[in-house]
Amino acid sequence: MLFRLLVPLGLLCALLPLHHGAPGPDGTAPDPAHYRERVKAMFYHAYDSYLENAFPYDELRPLTCDGHDTWGSFSLTLIDALDTLLILGNVSEFQRVVEVLQDNVDFDIDVNASVFETNIRVVGGLLSAHLLSKKAGVEVEAGWPCSGPLLRMAEAAARKLLPAFQTPTGMPYGTVNLLHGVNPGETPVTCTAGIGTFIVEFATLSSLTGDPVFEDVARVALTRLWESRSDIGLVGNHIDVLTGKWVAQDAGIGAGVDSYFEYLVKGAILLQDKKLMAMFLEYNTAIRNYTRFDDWYLWVQMYKGTVSMPVFQSLEAYWPGLQSLIGDIDNAMRTFLNYYTVWKQFGGLPEFYNIPQGYTVEKREGYPLRPELIESAMYLYRATGDPTLLELGRDAVESIEKISKVECGFATIKDLRDHKLDNRMESFFLAETVKYLYLLFDPDNFIHNNGSTFDAVITPYGECVLGAGGYIFNTEAHPIDPAALHCCRRLKEEQWEVEDLMREFYSLKRKRSRFQKKTMSSGPWEPPSRPGTFSSPENHEQAREKKPAKQKIPLLSCPSQPFTSKLALLGQVFLDSS
Repeated sequence: MLFRLLVPLGLLCALLPLHHGAPGPDGTAPDPAHYRERVKAMFYHAYDSYLENAFPYDELRPLTCDGHDTWGSFSLTLIDALDTLLILGNVSEFQRVVEVLQDNVDFDIDVNASVFETNIRVVGGLLSAHLLSKKAGVEVEAGWPCSGPLLRMAEAAARKLLPAFQTPTGMPYGTVNLLHGVNPGETPVTCTAGIGTFIVEFATLSSLTGDPVFEDVARVALTRLWESRSDIGLVGNHIDVLTGKWVAQDAGIGAGVDSYFEYLVKGAILLQDKKLMAMFLEYNTAIRNYTRFDDWYLWVQMYKGTVSMPVFQSLEAYWPGLQSLIGDIDNAMRTFLNYYTVWKQFGGLPEFYNIPQGYTVEKREGYPLRPELIESAMYLYRATGDPTLLELGRDAVESIEKISKVECGFATIKDLRDHKLDNRMESFFLAETVKYLYLLFDPDNFIHNNGSTFDAVITPYGECVLGAGGYIFNTEAHPIDPAALHCCRRLKEEQWEVEDLMREFYSLKRKRSRFQKKTMSSGPWEPPSRPGTFSSPENHEQAREKKPAKQKIPLLSCPSQPFTSKLALLGQVFLDSS
């Protein structure tokens, strides 16, 4: 059966030895039931505060108890928190929010939006909620999971991003106006992660909707990045999407690069794609050879491999979890323990940590309640059962509650040295941080299904198996059921093949007519292009044949700055000291 062929994220425990019940360093392991309830209380304190003080804005400002728009005016926290509601078991609120989103969210707005953030938070959140709707008791329409209102919303949002990919290289711009497309003065400099973090959501969309354009553009972008790597196998931090030239040449596993590597692995698992996994494994060899030092990963010059910044970034803490997915458990645990020592030093992970000095980097002392180390703990605990990983979960709950909890939610920690707070609660706190904490302490959650139970769903395309486990989390922790792609894909692919054969037939007919010098008053009938496509059938063929130079593609990028700088991270510039 399908779910037995997948390489599931949540099922590594079935493949590796467990050590449940082993004591921690102090002789006792944290009680999962106790901390599970603590995490649930954290979620509702933050979620209720958002509803009472910030909705319909994107995010809550917890210190002033109001809201503001951050990534586009989508009621973003509500979209991001939707599948977390179901994971916590709140079916009724899930159902209510689904109706609220359908009634209130509109993507036809004059807003400049991050292509990357809109994809991972909005498209990913809506796709996940669509695929979980039946489990949540939502009355689904005929044809689900290949149709449905949330799927149509996800498709509408993704179509707004497609103009960003229309570049000579096929690599997307970072920002797009949802009403007008890419602004004429938009910077062509995009971070690597902003180019390579689409295949999970876009391939899912193509499989569910039958429109290959989404997967096509995501694959073109991945291929172009792969072709742009240095002779020693590394990629830099930012690239010019018009020329293909590297602007920031620092290579590492952290900010600006991270989810590119993540999506090669998760895309390979989701699509059972050996080429994507081969790409990652080759990168992994180069990363080990040039950036790894004593189980830390530094930043190096992408062409020479010389160290450029001996720092650890909090965003790098996803790496042990990614290592666990390819079975490299020993290295994953050693790296995880290094990162955990930093957490214990400060009660959180500073954005930058100087490894030789063992302390924070100036102006990078904050902790915006990021999930990455907790994410790695969840994966590794599923793989090993090591109680040390539960201890990280315990420490995270205790420190977040003690340091950042305020009357209206949880506030970003501006400085871990003195625990000053900032007036922001990012939507990923509910989408990722709380979710991974809860799943760490909830071994029986449906997300961790080992395939012993599943749902058989009748679709117009035949019987389909869903909910058997092996969920693939996108980089915003929105779970995607790989089986759903196969529910819709077979008939859709047959439809694509028929359309392509018809186009080929009429193309040959036209050529024959021209060869015979016959004048025609009107051209022959052609089947209409797939709904919503923005380029010709010939463009789609080029994408499938991996010839992206002539392919028109929608744009995407990370927040960018003028690059008289060494490295830009999440819109903040790390200036070149030279």
